[in-house]
Amino acid sequence: MLYVFEDFVLDTDKRELRRGVDVVSVAPQVFDVLDYLIRNRERVVSKDDLVTAIWEGRIISDAALTTRLKAVRSAIGDNGERQRLIKTLPRKGFRFVGRVQEEQGPGATLDARAPVEPLNPVLALPDNPSIAVLAFTNMSGDPEQEYFADGMVEDIITGLSRFRWLFVIARNSSFTYKGRSVDVKQVGRELGVRYLLEGSVRRSANRVRIAGQLIDASSGAHLWADRFEGAFEDVFALQDQVTASVVGAIAPRLEQAEIERAGRKPAESLDAYDFLLRGQAKAYKWTREETEDALRLFYKAIERDPDFSAAYAAAALCFNRRKIFGWVIDREQEVAEARRLALRAVKLGKDDATVLCFSGISLAFVARDLDDGAAFIDRALLLNPNLASAWHYSGWVKLWLGEPDRAVERLAHAMRLSPVDPRTWFMQHGMAHAHFFAGRYDEALAWAKMALRERPDGYSALPIAAAISVLAGRGKEAKRLMARLLEIDPALRISNFENVVGPWQPEDLSKYQDALRKAGLPE
Repeated sequence: MLYVFEDFVLDTDKRELRRGVDVVSVAPQVFDVLDYLIRNRERVVSKDDLVTAIWEGRIISDAALTTRLKAVRSAIGDNGERQRLIKTLPRKGFRFVGRVQEEQGPGATLDARAPVEPLNPVLALPDNPSIAVLAFTNMSGDPEQEYFADGMVEDIITGLSRFRWLFVIARNSSFTYKGRSVDVKQVGRELGVRYLLEGSVRRSANRVRIAGQLIDASSGAHLWADRFEGAFEDVFALQDQVTASVVGAIAPRLEQAEIERAGRKPAESLDAYDFLLRGQAKAYKWTREETEDALRLFYKAIERDPDFSAAYAAAALCFNRRKIFGWVIDREQEVAEARRLALRAVKLGKDDATVLCFSGISLAFVARDLDDGAAFIDRALLLNPNLASAWHYSGWVKLWLGEPDRAVERLAHAMRLSPVDPRTWFMQHGMAHAHFFAGRYDEALAWAKMALRERPDGYSALPIAAAISVLAGRGKEAKRLMARLLEIDPALRISNFENVVGPWQPEDLSKYQDALRKAGLPE
């Protein structure tokens, strides 16, 4: 069997590793390790797998195994830092991730420098969800649009690359299909990705229309599609708008597709990432039972991988939700646990925007550590300005800092980036708070009603709706809302209200409590 990757050929019959016409000198065990990794490139190979296959189960030191792997990487021009061809997955094992072509048959010979027509190129899918953005089609033949479209695709690739949980193919690879009629399933196999984004650009008079669609490369199914239109003279502003909209729209759709995929896997094959995805599916239901199930799944992910920053951040966010809905049982214990999880997440994932975002809001809201929470969310926005959650939570932070107008701007941007977000009602009731504290009661009431239509049992939306109704002169409505709130939480009082809301500025909290007192909340 011949395995061809980059400019190398691994000949298992002759037990040779060749680079072009030159034979690369490797020790027998080094050859065996490389051969085993390539043959099993569809999965992660554990240390035990290697010891069993190469050393026939004999006891060897970790140092000996590390030495062999280092020699393998050196032979193929890779190293532990770059991990271009052999990826190390901490506490899991190793995986050959290079693109491989196979040639089989008596006397088969290949020169790695010679052009080879692949028979069935096989490239293992990465552990993370993976996507390639193909060059957009120029539907008008105008060369100016060609440059515009290419630049926009590059911006989309850059935007998607900021999501650390997403594996994004580089532009140089995805653009090799430019101008060709392609089979999406074949492209997915050749690039080793699960999803493809393709699109087109058309100019009519002084208007430009851009269309994009997200495709599951394994099935060819369309997961998302949208189009954008604007004046050609504003072409760069339009490009920025399209980039932000596409990234903001498809990132949640990719996440949802991954959650659905994990839900179809048998329980015995779940790893830490699968537990995280299943927990997210539960968390999106926004019920008490599902949130408790989600928290258990996130803790299982942490058990499988104690350094999994995303699982710590997701678990911390569950305590955030418990406070929002008034499900807290032991306030001091839950505050301490939320703080522990959030700080551990940040320590492990200091360059992961989603981790910083979830940890930041948990610290700010649950632990009332507004300074650190705000700083982590600001860093998340620097790392990934297309992350809708970061804009959303930044809006709440601005509210707690006493900046309602800036909160409106950030919450509006979050809703624009994620227009079908399951948390839209939470953004809406954030807008209600912002307009309430800015004294715009009619606008505040409109947003509060929208939030309550989405979540009639919204524990945190009911008090602001009642407070707004009082100051808008709708006393009867305020009393009705307060009665509903006290049905949900009969123990709620003016004296303990501060414990269930965010770290408001003293003057804002006082305004809030005065309005609730008038609506009928007992002292």
